[in-house]
Amino acid sequence: MLVVTAHPDDVDFAAAGTVAAWVKSGIQVAYCICTSGDAGGYDDTPRAEMGPLREAEQRAAAAEVGVEDVRFLGHPDGRLLPDLELRRDISREIRRFRPDRVLTQSPEIWWRRVGASHPDHRATGEAALAAVYPDARNPFAHPELLADEGLDAWTVHEMWLMGAPDERLNHAVDITDTFDRKVAALQAHISQTAHMGDLEARLRPWHLHWARTFDLPEGRLAEAFQVVSVG
Repeated sequence: MLVVTAHPDDVDFAAAGTVAAWVKSGIQVAYCICTSGDAGGYDDTPRAEMGPLREAEQRAAAAEVGVEDVRFLGHPDGRLLPDLELRRDISREIRRFRPDRVLTQSPEIWWRRVGASHPDHRATGEAALAAVYPDARNPFAHPELLADEGLDAWTVHEMWLMGAPDERLNHAVDITDTFDRKVAALQAHISQTAHMGDLEARLRPWHLHWARTFDLPEGRLAEAFQVVSVG
C-alpha cells in the first residue's frame, strides 16, 4: 500500500491506526509525502530548520506504526498544485513501489470540517488520482520515467481517500487495537502536537463517532474512508 499525502503528520491524523493494522497483518506500506512541511509549526523555529525537523518527525512517526519506506518529494509547502510535475513525481513513486492500493487525500472540500480540506491536501488528492489513472499505468505518460529511470508502467486498482465529505465515506477500519500506535505516531510530531495537551482525549471522541456511524460494537474506535475501485 502506498500512502500519498501533502504534509508530514497528515497520514497520522487521518489514518495511522489503519496503517498500523495493515502493517500488523503483514502488508507492506510506504509513504510518499509531497512537501517537507516547512510552512508548518507553532513556535519560533527558524524556517530553514522546520523542513528537516518535520521530515525527522515523520520518519519517527512512521516507525511507530511499522513503516520504514518514507519518501519526500520536496515540493513547496503551501503552494502545491496538481500539475504535471507533481503528477509525474507521484507516478514515479507508484511505479517504484508498485502498490495494490493507494491511500491519499480527498480532492473534494469537506465542508463540515473544512480544516481537513487544506488546499495542499486537495491538490495532492487530485494529482494522486491522476497519477493512479491514467499516468502510472500508461507507458506513454511521463516517458522519461521509463527511458531514464527504467520504471515500467504499473496499474493500481483501488484508492482510499481520507478527509472525504461525509456523504462519500463508505468504509471504516476498526482501530481499537492500534489506537495506541496512532497516538504514539502523533506524539512524534512534536512541532505540531506538543501544544495540544492530551492527544488521546482529543482523538477518542472522533474515532468513537466513526465506529458508531458504521455500526461497530459500542466502545470500538474507527477511521473512515471513501474507497474507490479504479478498475
